[in-house]
Amino acid sequence: MKRVVGIGGIFFKARDPEKLRAWYQTHLGIEVQAWGGTVFPWCNPEGMTVWSISPQSAESFEPSQAPFMINYVVENLHDVLAALRAEGCDVDARVDESEFGAFGWVMDPEGNRIELWQPPKAN
Repeated sequence: MKRVVGIGGIFFKARDPEKLRAWYQTHLGIEVQAWGGTVFPWCNPEGMTVWSISPQSAESFEPSQAPFMINYVVENLHDVLAALRAEGCDVDARVDESEFGAFGWVMDPEGNRIELWQPPKAN
């Protein structure tokens, strides 16, 4: 019997939920609903969600002090990063590109590191 087969949601606390919801809507285009969140339907049957536990000493979430990092899928990483920079967001200068796709990072106003991922093109 299979038990866990995917990620059903991501939930986190905020010091100022209204302000943080507005930031995510403005800068990442997440259409926050009246109930305080949104639903992302899978539209690519080849898509996937990665779930991973890192050691306490992991540096990949820095400079965030939060014990989590959320990875959001984007269609054009470089365009999104350029727009975030133009909007005055705290965008990491580094971009990683490999056979796994392209990755970039931005900090939200509460100091949470967000990973943005453009998956590789399907063959």
